[in-house]
Amino acid sequence: MVISNKNDTAIKIVVKGYVQGVGFRYFIARAANELGLNGYVKNLFTGDVEIYAEGRKEFLEDLAKKAKLGPSHSHVDSIKIEWLEFKNKYNNFEIR
Repeated sequence: MVISNKNDTAIKIVVKGYVQGVGFRYFIARAANELGLNGYVKNLFTGDVEIYAEGRKEFLEDLAKKAKLGPSHSHVDSIKIEWLEFKNKYNNFEIR
């Protein structure tokens, strides 16, 4: 069980660009696991990638910075960030 604190929140990030088929989801999952975040990353039918993560705000901000950069073979055109209420919905970070 994850014990939350007052700094816990959630973020949804949609990444646009050349982000499918280039290891982007694995890059994000590795970063999220290193930061101790829970949630998921998945490809969208639009060609974008959606990230949902929960945890400490400063770690979520770090994840957003990494999403802006992406792995070396990707090209990020833009990201859309939405801050959400912490729900403690996930026990790990998964690739969908």
